[in-house]
Amino acid sequence: MERKKVAVIFGGRSGEHVVSLRSAASIMEAIDTEKYDVIPVGITREGLWLTGPDVWLSLWEQREPGEAFKTAFLTDPMNPGLLVQSGSPEKDWWFQPLDMVFPVLHGTYGEDGTIQGLLEMAGIPYVGSGVLASSTGMDKVVMKILFAQAGLPVAHFLYFYRSQWSDRRNSWQEKAAKDIGFPCFVKPANLGSSVGISKVCEPEELAPAVEEALLYDEKVVIEEYIEGREVECAVLGNSDAKVSRPGEVIPCNDFYDYRAKYIDDRSTLVVPVELGPTLEQLLKEYSLKSFRAVEASGLARVDFFVNTANDAVIVNEINTMPGFTSISMYSKLWEASGVSYGTLVKRLMDLAEERFQRRQSLMHAPPE
Repeated sequence: MERKKVAVIFGGRSGEHVVSLRSAASIMEAIDTEKYDVIPVGITREGLWLTGPDVWLSLWEQREPGEAFKTAFLTDPMNPGLLVQSGSPEKDWWFQPLDMVFPVLHGTYGEDGTIQGLLEMAGIPYVGSGVLASSTGMDKVVMKILFAQAGLPVAHFLYFYRSQWSDRRNSWQEKAAKDIGFPCFVKPANLGSSVGISKVCEPEELAPAVEEALLYDEKVVIEEYIEGREVECAVLGNSDAKVSRPGEVIPCNDFYDYRAKYIDDRSTLVVPVELGPTLEQLLKEYSLKSFRAVEASGLARVDFFVNTANDAVIVNEINTMPGFTSISMYSKLWEASGVSYGTLVKRLMDLAEERFQRRQSLMHAPPE
């Protein structure tokens, strides 16, 4: 039987470029090569799409590509695949057919609905959530509004745009001090892996923290500091999604920032964490409710704060394409729940085909 061709897309223009490379390396190693022919597609920090045997080294080592060729999607649902620029004078372009895409992209231009929209137009199955869930899951403001509408507990927050900050900086600082207080967190509205996030303990620290967040996004969120444990659950599935055992993050720094996640390597992941059946069940219920609130599919990781005094739960955020190395929290949560990394990758690819076939049948349903 001919192997299905799956493109694994990694890299990208966001601040989570390196995180994506690490995730993609683990996924490509886990894909069953007896069933799938893996086509690596790397996106440089500048946004150039490349494929070929040397594309991985081209992105990881940031050197001039050898056997790496420019590529782009052919948005033809009847003939899905990539157009590849060979560089040969006899044949400038050639066509690489595809059966599926595994977009291992975190952050802007990958986890925010942009590539999902491209893949929808190309008419090709892909792993993970669609346009709506990806975009709303990426925007912390829209996400929190949807969570609150679904009856989920969220932290108090306010948000504003770059232009509003420029025009009324003092009034926003006063509003943050009055409505949110200190300490608080200042975040770019659209980014992940804790890039650009600052914990602000004193009023004079607020403006520099906002300027830092504005380096990464036009919209800034200021939210209350929640004293509590950082607990996470993994979700897997489409309409019949299941939730893993919970795990706890014990950061090596003041909070679980980018350095604590990816550089210092001293944070502790307790997987699974024993919270008692009542609290664990509540976290699972909130995870599914969060998943459905943004209409996610395939996979997601839902992050919580659990108050150490009374076990009150706050939903922090949902990640529709979480870090996916073999030692990332998402995969470790499922491993603790009895699902191996290889099985997890296969299941996600099966879910992608299932979702695609269901949507295709709806699109071609005859009118009544």
